[in-house]
Order: sequence, then structure tokens, then C-alpha cells
Amino acid sequence: MRLLPHPATADIQLTEVLRALSDPIRMEIAVRLAVRGEITCTEACDDLGVHKSTASHHYRTLREAGVIMSRQEGRLKYISLRRDGLDARFPGLLDAILLAAHVPV
Repeated sequence: MRLLPHPATADIQLTEVLRALSDPIRMEIAVRLAVRGEITCTEACDDLGVHKSTASHHYRTLREAGVIMSRQEGRLKYISLRRDGLDARFPGLLDAILLAAHVPV
């Protein structure tokens, strides 16, 4: 299992989190992760109508902003919301964003 680089919780910046989630595709990925938990990258972008390279860009943007956690296991990459880190850094932010997107928290 290989971990990709992620920012430390203390280094997550509010502006970067909000910038990452301002894109509708990235917001939909976050919503899917909130509903389904950890899923593969392929599952996260099913039916979003984006190419694989575009999806990879969105995952990298979310990961570098501290919104998601990525891990590789063999040929598969799994992603999940970084809820604990975001809640520690910005209490209630993720819940507020998800509620605004009509996702039960």
C-alpha cells in the first residue's frame, strides 16, 4: 500500500478547501464520498462525464487542499473524505458544506 503526499492537518488552508470545493465536479466527488465512504477513483467519477486525466486532476486538487485522503493498493486507488482532519482544523465546515449540497450529515 502506497500513500500519496497529503498536507498535515495544521497546514490545511480554508481558502484552498473552499477553492477545491467550488468546482461542481469536485463538489460532486465530495458528496459521493460523504454518502458512500471510501471508494475507488473509478467509482467516484462514474457518470460524471469527465476523462480519466481530468478526474486525476480533480483528485489531486482535492488531495492537495486536504479534502480527501488517497491511498493506492495494487493497481487501484482509493479515496475518502478527510473528515477528521477537516473537523479538527475547521469544526463544522464540512458538515455545513454538505448540508448546503443537500447531503444528510
